[in-house]
Amino acid sequence: MDRFPNAANVDFHSPLDLSKAAAAVLDAEGRISGWGSSAQRLLGHSPEDVLGQSAARLLASAPGQRLSGLCQAHKPRSTVLDLSCRDGHTLRAAVTFSPLAHRGVAATVVVAAGLEALRGWEAQLALLQGLATESTVGLTIFDTDMRVVWGNVSTDLELAGIADYIGRPAADLFPEGEFISRHHPPDEDQIMEHVMTTGEPIMGMHYRGRAPVDPVREHVWSCSYHRMVDARGELLGLFEESLDITDRYRAQERLSLLVRAGKRIGASLDVRRTAAELADVAVPQLADEVLVDLPPAVIEGRQPPTGSAPGHSLLRMHGRTPEEFRTSPVSYPPSSPQALSLATSRPIVDAAPPEATGETGSAAARSCLFVPLLTRDAVLGLATFRRSSNPDPFGPEEQTLAVELAERAAVGIDNARRYTSQHAAALVLQRSLLPQHLPEQSAVEVAYRYLPADSRVGVGGDWFDLIPLSGARVGLTVGDVVGHGMHAAATMGRLRATVRTLALLDLDPAELLTRLDGLVAQDSEPHADDGLSDKALGVTCLYAIYNPVTGRFSWASAGHPPPIVADTSGSVALSALAPGPPLGLGGLPYENVDLNLSRGSVVAFFTDGVVEDRRTDIDSGIDRLAHVLTWQRCPLEELCDRALSALPPGPQADDATLLLVRTRRLDDDRVADLELPPDPAMVAHARTVAERQLETWGLSELSFTAELVVSELVTNSIRYATGPVMLRLIRDRSLLCEVSDNAHTAPHLRRARRDDEGGRGLFLVAQMSQRWGTRYTASGKTIWAELAIP
Repeated sequence: MDRFPNAANVDFHSPLDLSKAAAAVLDAEGRISGWGSSAQRLLGHSPEDVLGQSAARLLASAPGQRLSGLCQAHKPRSTVLDLSCRDGHTLRAAVTFSPLAHRGVAATVVVAAGLEALRGWEAQLALLQGLATESTVGLTIFDTDMRVVWGNVSTDLELAGIADYIGRPAADLFPEGEFISRHHPPDEDQIMEHVMTTGEPIMGMHYRGRAPVDPVREHVWSCSYHRMVDARGELLGLFEESLDITDRYRAQERLSLLVRAGKRIGASLDVRRTAAELADVAVPQLADEVLVDLPPAVIEGRQPPTGSAPGHSLLRMHGRTPEEFRTSPVSYPPSSPQALSLATSRPIVDAAPPEATGETGSAAARSCLFVPLLTRDAVLGLATFRRSSNPDPFGPEEQTLAVELAERAAVGIDNARRYTSQHAAALVLQRSLLPQHLPEQSAVEVAYRYLPADSRVGVGGDWFDLIPLSGARVGLTVGDVVGHGMHAAATMGRLRATVRTLALLDLDPAELLTRLDGLVAQDSEPHADDGLSDKALGVTCLYAIYNPVTGRFSWASAGHPPPIVADTSGSVALSALAPGPPLGLGGLPYENVDLNLSRGSVVAFFTDGVVEDRRTDIDSGIDRLAHVLTWQRCPLEELCDRALSALPPGPQADDATLLLVRTRRLDDDRVADLELPPDPAMVAHARTVAERQLETWGLSELSFTAELVVSELVTNSIRYATGPVMLRLIRDRSLLCEVSDNAHTAPHLRRARRDDEGGRGLFLVAQMSQRWGTRYTASGKTIWAELAIP
């Protein structure tokens, strides 16, 4: 379809052209002797009406003398006259009188056209002349062989003379230029051929090159191509419009560069990656190379140096990935432009920059721009923008752009530095709150792994612990504070300490979680609206007690995955009991699960990070861990490695904590039980039995202390109990003396006065033992004391 359907109405012939204008002939007396059809069309008068009549009759006014003078002139004259039309209206017309003299006959040819039409034509002519002589739009005409035919003044100025290019192909105009618009063929000959063949204009192509009049500075033009045909529709060639849009193009490029910088620079919260992001954004649009030099303190996340600009002991960043990252030392002489930029906190341009001390591996730079990396109250380092292949110096606008990029990079680097510092502090806090080592126990063999989440996520809230309890038992706990960050780590440490404190009260697992739930709910109330409460974070916990004397294993869960148990045959048992609610929610009670484990069973305690990730659901993860535990005869350390090596590759979204426990049983010859009736006379018998058992174990030197402790504990139980009293001696890492009865009253340690008959027994027990205490059972209580074995 024709893009310009009214193009046929565009006529550049003059209205006074004989092919268009109204024409008439006047004799020497001013009478009309000839009247053309064009005159009739203009004024409406037919030849019969005007022939032989005076031309003055056609004037709307009556300046007959003026008309007579124009007819008698000896050379062509032009004027404006008001002519009367047949329909009565007046036409202001431009009229030209041209005298004729032929064989003595005097006559005048009159040509007339509407004044308004003439003025429109003159405006069109002025437009064409302006495009040719004054317009900033370059116009170049090419013939059908795509050779230069003509160029306007703008083209003439850019080419430093169009005459030298007449008859030459288009490729000779800008031999090193190129099209940077990719939505059409990038070759100019192909574009011209397409336009001449199809008649379809190609418009808005961006072309980059160096004009002969300005060979140093690179320019960008917007070019359009149009086919030309003559009045018969035959092809004449084509013409090119070119407009220098260098400033606008570079402004758009700067804007797009800033948009990219806003999206990319500083998004990683990593100092080295932020430096690489600055280079990625600025190369090659602004510079051929970008170098970033930082003090070691900034890279390590510490406070940047203050008091003076860091001109010495800087480290240059290399590599764009953590695997490639390395640094090399650089320093700048005091008189160098780099040192001046750092000292004045201003950008410095140097056309022949010296190399920094220690700087290697870079191509020689034609121009360098040094921009300090400034933050709120310190100079973080220096960014160097280098040009080696691009000969253009850094202009004022490019300097402003580089400063803007450096400011964004400085903010990103400072944020990354602060994040690194806070993250390191949080990691130190988290590591200090986790057990540095687990004490060796006769009851269990343990191995554990703690795999922190991807550092971008932050520290987490996983914890685990092994707590020695009375009677050679051990408490085992694992928990998870949902979320990451300093507050999650602090909450984890507080809860781990609370669990340890409650465990030392010898509470069973369900009772411990109930009390812990109440404490979490109580702590969350004052902070219900700030999002920092334990309830807002979400806390899960599992607590278990293992007794190596009986092989009894009891556990309870507050929203935490149950433990997985593998017996000595390799068969794996998964708990069918659903965990209780997470801590702080309240509602449902917690229940104990009791198991009898054989010697050598393996129990796995774990957090969600071991069995769940973005690509694997928790059930599949538990099955994977259970499969690893079928190899339970392997050393625990090897089992830990197998379990974590089965995790999907890639960064972890959550901390992964795994605690493996292999159960042991105390041999019968290391435990002695004696049941005593509630008779005071049985105290002496208890001392005798204790003395003999210690002699059997080779611990006779403890006999006096042990007999005294047994005597006091048995005496206390017989005095207040109503049923049998059970004495148990356990030889473990220490000597354990336990006395159980059916009373639920708790003994209290007090200082007896001089005249008191009693009250000194527990005081003596406390003085002679390492530890002592009371634990309650379903049938009563147990008072125990622990004596060190010499």
